Amino acid sequence: MIVHWTDTAERHLDALYAYIAQDSPEYAKRMLDRLTRRSQQIADFPFSGRKVPEYDIDQIREVTEGPYRIIYHIKSDQIDVLAVIHGAMDVLRWPEEEDD
Repeated sequence: MIVHWTDTAERHLDALYAYIAQDSPEYAKRMLDRLTRRSQQIADFPFSGRKVPEYDIDQIREVTEGPYRIIYHIKSDQIDVLAVIHGAMDVLRWPEEEDD
């Protein structure tokens, strides 16, 4: 199955990189690589992630990489990565943004 990154999720990655790179550009690159690799693993096993408890919808799932949650939506033809947020953040308070 194809993994598609929404505009919102890509903005999250960009912001995460910029924040971490202030202290360590090398660590920021490694973290982005880890998050990207982890998101690609769900292509083979989309239901391996747990249901996002805040939503309790079977098709909205998440996997973790370090302290970050990769939240995704399983569709019939692809997987949409919706967000990459720190585990301490409240998912329900993350701003809704329109994606292409």
